[in-house]
Amino acid sequence: MIFFTCLLLGFIIAASGSIVPSFLNLTVVKFSLKSGRKSALYLIGGFATVLFFQANIGAYLSSVLMKNSEYISTIQKIGTGILFLVSIHFFRLHFTLKKQKIKTEIKKSKAYFHGIGMSLLNTFAIPFYFTAISFLIGLDYFEYSFLNSFYFSIGSTFGSFILYAIYATVASRIEHKLTFIATKMDFILGCLTGVVAMGNLIYLI
Repeated sequence: MIFFTCLLLGFIIAASGSIVPSFLNLTVVKFSLKSGRKSALYLIGGFATVLFFQANIGAYLSSVLMKNSEYISTIQKIGTGILFLVSIHFFRLHFTLKKQKIKTEIKKSKAYFHGIGMSLLNTFAIPFYFTAISFLIGLDYFEYSFLNSFYFSIGSTFGSFILYAIYATVASRIEHKLTFIATKMDFILGCLTGVVAMGNLIYLI
């Protein structure tokens, strides 16, 4: 029963996070259109491989901090600084995006490793899982253990893979919508992370 519960929780949380438009979704759509659905699935496999470990790390960090609340203040200070840096990074991407050259098409044989590289650049994955699992622990829906974290990560891997596979399948229908959102995504993320960082700073002061 615990296996299916953790599996389901991981699937739902990962699917919820993956459905939000991001540079990973856009990459899947563009790759599917250029190289075909099969190559896109290899790319998604790379995404899912990294997400499996990111979910495990997020689960471990949430369990440690929930049991050692005295470290939360220090983590908040470090996190606030990181949020400011991330906000600046997104604004830089937004204002320099038009100057960047169009990337060349990636060979099918490199799709999986390209997916791993792109997923490693996804700086929000671990904080996302950390926040989600901390919330579940607070509601007594999840109790951390190695096996529970492993089951949860399996579910999150399937959830992410299936959602990204759907993006690859319907790529031609959603390309323009995602492209429009993606052009504004860096600016939106910069604003959001900046606001959260300012809120944390005011709270700490």
